[in-house]
Amino acid sequence: MKLGVVLLLLTIMSSCGGFPIGINYGQLGSNLSSPLQSINLIQTLIKVSRIKIYDTNPQILHALTNTKIQVSVMLPNQAIQNISATQEASDSWVKTNILPFYPLTRIRTILVGNEVLSDSSIEPTWTMLVPAMQNIKRSLRALGIHNIKVGTPLAMDVLKASFPPSSGAFRDDIAETVMRPLLQFLKKTKSFFFLDAYPYLTWADNLGSIDLNYTLFMNQTFTYKDPNSGLVYRNLLDQMVDAIVSAMAKLGYPRIRITIAETGWPNAGDVDQIGANIYNAAHYNRNLIRKLTSREGTPMRPNQTMFTYIFSLYNEDQKPGRGTERHWGLLYPNGSRVFEIDLNGRKLDSEYEPLPEPVNNEEFKGKIWCVVVHGANVSAVGPALDHACAQGNGTCDAIKSGRECYEPNTIVGHASYAFNAYWQRFRKSGGTCYFDGLAEQTAVDPSHGSCNYPAA
Repeated sequence: MKLGVVLLLLTIMSSCGGFPIGINYGQLGSNLSSPLQSINLIQTLIKVSRIKIYDTNPQILHALTNTKIQVSVMLPNQAIQNISATQEASDSWVKTNILPFYPLTRIRTILVGNEVLSDSSIEPTWTMLVPAMQNIKRSLRALGIHNIKVGTPLAMDVLKASFPPSSGAFRDDIAETVMRPLLQFLKKTKSFFFLDAYPYLTWADNLGSIDLNYTLFMNQTFTYKDPNSGLVYRNLLDQMVDAIVSAMAKLGYPRIRITIAETGWPNAGDVDQIGANIYNAAHYNRNLIRKLTSREGTPMRPNQTMFTYIFSLYNEDQKPGRGTERHWGLLYPNGSRVFEIDLNGRKLDSEYEPLPEPVNNEEFKGKIWCVVVHGANVSAVGPALDHACAQGNGTCDAIKSGRECYEPNTIVGHASYAFNAYWQRFRKSGGTCYFDGLAEQTAVDPSHGSCNYPAA
């Protein structure tokens, strides 16, 4: 390689912050380490120089003061309408949320909203997204701030087609009204397309169609050849990224850089959530890091650095939804590792301690119930029990006085039956076995005596 090319690459790497790996620092946990402790863990244990947070938490931004960590902050979805409406609102937001910390805290990106185009409940906000981003950029320039980029993280569901990768295309309802002006803004400001890409979700939704090892970067033999482009793929993440590349190219923007704003693998989940385990999570993240640090790029963009934020720093027990939602972390809330990982990508698999063998890489075929989690706060269980019973449809008939499940006559006993009855009735329409962290799935039948718990 010629000296001039080497110097150019070094200049690009320096200007972009060099090392491509970052971490998402979410805060939806009841017992997480403090911001100061967390930043210390990021510096000493995780050892990355870039993080992404989901707000402008002043405690975190203060803890980052005079560190070398670059941070991406986020403007919430609910603020987009106001910010897009007037320049004054945007100026005020920047002065309140950015100026008190910048430049001693190395804020490098403001992300406007989070997966806005995935939420149909805020559809009127979609066309306000780019105007809000434009106003934020103008606010920064007016203050003489030129080294903070503005972007917005989007999920894979912005595509109407993603397979094969060359067929990638944006949804018809957003392609012209939102995506074209967004791409124009990103090109003009030299910003990134921030993509949330989860091969786990694609694999789990297509069981039997996608090889697990192909998804975990552990594939040694299988390849996929795109019939249109002729490009050969060796892992699922590259397919997903290149589908976005194709979609952008179809709108006339083939060269906008992509940053993976979120990716990872759950280390646990509900009983029936296939593949969510420590073994797979460790291999996905370790192999991802090796891929990224090799700077191999994707088949459509070979030899390119792709900055990536792993999701996430902690397991967060207050995230609603299915069990996997609370198990994406590299660390437990107390700061201990879920599994060993070297974010520099130098450590070989043979140098790690053995991992627990996976027991749920095949579809669960047994019965499942929903019960009160061991150690639940009894004072919180009562209102949750009332909520479950208030849904009607005979949900709690069996725990009425004199009925077959009245005994044991305790709040926890009644709640376990009610939670299960509620979940079995409403799970197909979106009901979850969560109840603000008070419930969990079990494969052990809680039925007793003449009290029969219905099972999924």
